[in-house]
Amino acid sequence: MSDEHQDPISHEDRTRIEAWLRSQRAPAKLGDARRLSGGTQNVVIAVDIDGREVVLRRPPVHPRPASNASLRREMTVLSALAGSAVPHPRLLWACPDSTVLGRDVFYFMELVDGFNPSAESNPVYDGDPAKRHAAGLAVADALGRLANVDVEAVGLAGWGKPGFLERQVPRWLAVADAYSATAGYRSADLPHLVEVSAWLRENRPPDTPPAILHGDYQLANVLFHRTEPEVLAVVDWEMATVGDPLLDLGWLLVCWPGGNEQAIEQLPESLGASGGLADRAELLAAYAAVSGRDLDSVDWYVALAGFKLGILLDGTWARHLAGKADGATARRLHEAAIGLLEAAFRITSGRWSLRDAAL
Repeated sequence: MSDEHQDPISHEDRTRIEAWLRSQRAPAKLGDARRLSGGTQNVVIAVDIDGREVVLRRPPVHPRPASNASLRREMTVLSALAGSAVPHPRLLWACPDSTVLGRDVFYFMELVDGFNPSAESNPVYDGDPAKRHAAGLAVADALGRLANVDVEAVGLAGWGKPGFLERQVPRWLAVADAYSATAGYRSADLPHLVEVSAWLRENRPPDTPPAILHGDYQLANVLFHRTEPEVLAVVDWEMATVGDPLLDLGWLLVCWPGGNEQAIEQLPESLGASGGLADRAELLAAYAAVSGRDLDSVDWYVALAGFKLGILLDGTWARHLAGKADGATARRLHEAAIGLLEAAFRITSGRWSLRDAAL
């Protein structure tokens, strides 16, 4: 059987999952399954269960040490967001017990019928500049709503620890150093780590009231409505935590397409590459209107986001060198990592600023 038509769920796993679903008094007959695009960190599968197509998420074939912990984190966050104003896929059934499949935890969530603007285009949006612009603002609006969720009310107060911002630079420098243990990996290929990390330490703003962070908030992790300028769901919550929500805003801004400071190339056929999705100043205004947050230190958060995401993405390059990740994807992410570090350096060296737009 070719890879294209190979069942993404093994016979043994089907038997185990169905038994577990029955134990949860849930529909238990797994039908046709297909791999979905996206999700470089975990496996994403659409599967029919008793005539309803839902999404199964589980760790990759070559799991990271923290893969199960990350998926348990997703389960917790999606459960906490139930009933909130934050657009997200509804959690259906969650199995945090890795012994059910012998190694992997897994969960099922609803299948959201939207499209990913970083990977797809849409003729309705292509022909309507006003709709594209409104959709861009909707991305900032959804992030503002996330910042407003009361972490204590949804049971996540225990996730927050003092010193969130203080921990970021040393933690991610340690991650970059760890990549060097991989044969062929050169940390020197990531530019400006020393300069950017020093600036971030010297200019760190005071802590702000904690909130839920998505952890990877960008166009790649939202699904748009197919005909209306709405965010139907924010997806891929594996990096979620409780801390300073302005890091999510910095992440969105450093990854945002368009303008002279675009750090990540968009796929040519995607909506993100077509332009007109609101500019960064408009995103800042939309986010501030919803969240009420002080954005005076926005440049620091954009620089931290470029620094952190650049190091994070280069982990796929290290995994490729170790024979555990696809080469084409790894090279694309390595180039993006370099672009993100360059963007962070432009801020720290005074050549790029969003602060005036935020005031």
